[in-house]
Amino acid sequence: MNSVFLRYGLLFLALFPAFAGSAQTTMERARPDSLGMVGEQGDKYEERSDRYALFYDSLRAKAQSRRLTRMLYRVLVPGPRKPEAPCDSALYASPLEGKTIGRIDIIRLEVFGPSIRDTSRKATLWYEKAGNLIHTRSDLHNIRKNLLFKKGELFRPEELYENERLLRLLPYIRDARFMAVADTFNNQLINITLLVQDRFSIGITGNVNSSRSAALEVYNRNLFGVGHELSARFVGHLTREPYTGIETTYRINNIGGRFISFSAGYLNTYLNEGGVVLLDKNFLRTSDVWGYGLSGYLMKRTTLLPGEQYSLREATLGYSHYSAWAGRNFQLGGGPRQSQLTLSGQYLYRRYSDRPTPGADQVFSYFHHSLWMTGLTWSKRSYQPDELVYGYGITEDIPRGFRNELVAGFDHAERGPRWYTHLLLSNGNLLRKKPGYLYLSGSAGGFLEHGRVRQGLVEGSARFISRMFVSGNARFRQFVNVDYKMGIHRYDDESLTFYKTKLIRGFDSGEVTGNQRLSLNMETVYFQKRDFYRFNLAFFTFGDLGIIAPGHGSIFKGSYYSGLGVGLRLHNESLVFKTLQLRLSIYPNHPRDVGLLGFLLNEHTRQTFYTFQPEPPAPRRFE
Repeated sequence: MNSVFLRYGLLFLALFPAFAGSAQTTMERARPDSLGMVGEQGDKYEERSDRYALFYDSLRAKAQSRRLTRMLYRVLVPGPRKPEAPCDSALYASPLEGKTIGRIDIIRLEVFGPSIRDTSRKATLWYEKAGNLIHTRSDLHNIRKNLLFKKGELFRPEELYENERLLRLLPYIRDARFMAVADTFNNQLINITLLVQDRFSIGITGNVNSSRSAALEVYNRNLFGVGHELSARFVGHLTREPYTGIETTYRINNIGGRFISFSAGYLNTYLNEGGVVLLDKNFLRTSDVWGYGLSGYLMKRTTLLPGEQYSLREATLGYSHYSAWAGRNFQLGGGPRQSQLTLSGQYLYRRYSDRPTPGADQVFSYFHHSLWMTGLTWSKRSYQPDELVYGYGITEDIPRGFRNELVAGFDHAERGPRWYTHLLLSNGNLLRKKPGYLYLSGSAGGFLEHGRVRQGLVEGSARFISRMFVSGNARFRQFVNVDYKMGIHRYDDESLTFYKTKLIRGFDSGEVTGNQRLSLNMETVYFQKRDFYRFNLAFFTFGDLGIIAPGHGSIFKGSYYSGLGVGLRLHNESLVFKTLQLRLSIYPNHPRDVGLLGFLLNEHTRQTFYTFQPEPPAPRRFE
């Protein structure tokens, strides 16, 4: 009885932040989101808005009679909604379709001061002025090689927004906006102006993992203004060799304007030693015909394996890994928003030079293999511009569409030949007539080894992002994530944990393991209109619930854990720095290696959106 009460109590506590946010926004639901309402839906909204306006006017008049009611009115009744979402550049430029592109001008805004929406603003703080002086602006040739069109070509409006999105994918670009106007002297020509704003490309970060180890990283995301990236991370440990080490990475984006990226790195620390080389041309655009890539790793690293009594122990792992993939895209139908069918193949080779020795009754997954895989992907994607989702006032491109893939392969493994297959179904932004974003996905697959399924995996996930709610000066969104994974006949060294995951924030336990895991994450983020020395502020409350269980039986009969808390995030979109986060957590039902309270001041990596971009065929990850 007590355990049942505890489980439902923890579930209530985990859900409370979202319920509290929903209670504040009941009267906001009839308002249009930044997604907009058109046609019959818009007409209905206009009729409702007139009735709501009369109701609010009457309520406001009655509330003004007393001081207490005036205060309650300002707190409880939402203020007028102001449109905040950026527009789709292709919409307003559609009347110019088919004309010839004449002149293409590029205006590079200063890093600090102006913005895409207000180019007249000036830097006022001393460090902003100093930053503008020492910053190396993106080279004009580097920007032009990222353009999808050239002078003399016929104008296609859909390319404007697509090109803006690709520019915003670059780590050193804060925002970009195209404007197309008819030429004054020749109405068959159009002139295009690109407003583009860099981020300050130099950054520094560091962390102290314990009283024995620390790291410091210095990086430049736009070296000499040509779009190259260089980083150096210095790692030290008091008792483990090498006592001081370095991790370096060099990356080139969009080689030759063909959207090919190349990166190389060298590592020599107490955690990792080796080198890596990557070459990729992904399907960044729906119009891309070919995609391909090469990769090579030669690595020795420290990994965590199951120890005694469900604990984790460190082990050394050395391996060489090589892969090559290629894919061909086929367009289905016509128009800019048609779907694609992608046929791809990949070869993966891995050989271990140093690996753990299993016990008499244990079977580890570290064995040599050569894996040939092929995949068939049916996908469709477009993007919806919005803001104040994961970012702080910049344009964010939220994908919508679907990606369904079937992957099959043959593994010539050390333990014997085996076959692999999986099916993945995913769909995003299902709420087409309602504001908000919803993403669903599910997959199942595994290896067929000696007539039985081995290293099988069943998984499903759902992500919901609410519309932007406005109540007085408050602006907030709600985020809900649900994830489920179950392993089928996994090896002894493979298990699911909450260790170093964001499923229960700050819950880094090595004792809690299993082959089934269900998590529910709920977060309400309050975006502040005021800044702190140009750093945007966002308060957040969260509730995380996790259930972990063995691979057999119902997941709801497993062990329940949760985390509740509040926090503050600070970020300046003009910098390449990560988000600074201050978080206070409480863990009501915690294991021995996790305390009741948790306090954290660290750098927060911004969450990324789901993607419907075709990818190289590869086994699904069990982690």
